[in-house]
Amino acid sequence: MNLGFVTAALPELSFSDVLSFAQHEGFSTIEVCCWPIGKAERKYAGVTHIDVTNLTKTAAEDIRAQCQDHGVEISSLGYYPNMLDPNPETARAAVAHFKKVIAASEKLGLGLATGFVGRDWTKTVDENWPRFLKTWKPIIAFAEDLGVRIGIENCPMSFTRDEWPGGKNLMTTPAIWRRAFHDIDSPNFGLNYDPSHFILQDMDPLSPLAEFKDKLFHLHAKDVWIDRKALNEVGRFDFPLRWHQPRIPGYGDIDWSKFMAELMRVGYNGPFCIEVEDDTFGKSLEGRMKALKVARNVLTPYFG
Repeated sequence: MNLGFVTAALPELSFSDVLSFAQHEGFSTIEVCCWPIGKAERKYAGVTHIDVTNLTKTAAEDIRAQCQDHGVEISSLGYYPNMLDPNPETARAAVAHFKKVIAASEKLGLGLATGFVGRDWTKTVDENWPRFLKTWKPIIAFAEDLGVRIGIENCPMSFTRDEWPGGKNLMTTPAIWRRAFHDIDSPNFGLNYDPSHFILQDMDPLSPLAEFKDKLFHLHAKDVWIDRKALNEVGRFDFPLRWHQPRIPGYGDIDWSKFMAELMRVGYNGPFCIEVEDDTFGKSLEGRMKALKVARNVLTPYFG
């Protein structure tokens, strides 16, 4: 496995400065955020460390050279919008940009792009399914033609009133994954697995690893703390932001020794990128850098 981080944690830094930080702190890989340049529509979004809009061959070669000079690889290009948004224009724009991310991944020789499938949060899984297939079959076919794999993160994207009740990402559970991988049967369609989202849903984060080991294209290293006192007051059907808090690895409810042991048992040998959404370290660049360093220190013993 290669230990790295998601560059969304460092939006103030240039791509070159992100590489320098990664090199200095001993990270071997980074998942590079590639949102369209402009205002973010939500927290942790809108970060653009590589502009894929008009990525030329020369620019791609320069990016590869910078990575080689710093001894840091790019694990994936990441973009996480709602490609099944009920607003057709919003969804079309998201799909169009994601295809540019896929094309950029091919130009850079990476072969991996990461994101969400999206969801109309006012509808059930079954009601979303026809549109999911109509949208995603062509995306996966496009990725196949370019030799790029797609790793879908399992975040429910259901935290506040505007995401209620279904959340804004469909692929959140093993039952849905089986159905999706059956209906879009492609070796290029897989997961960017984040164990913290299973804790959020009161599920065992180790439980899917063996069955879906061949679909684990990329992993996020993030923890979560469930505030049991708050949960006892409002119940699990209240908005999750009222009873949980994202944490860095080692500071939440995941047993990382058991999780890493299971990862090794099933043979995962890919990228493992720390994702910082932990405001207990502060909201400043310095605080997020510290969070990355502390999380690195927690996980480094598992990487030999």
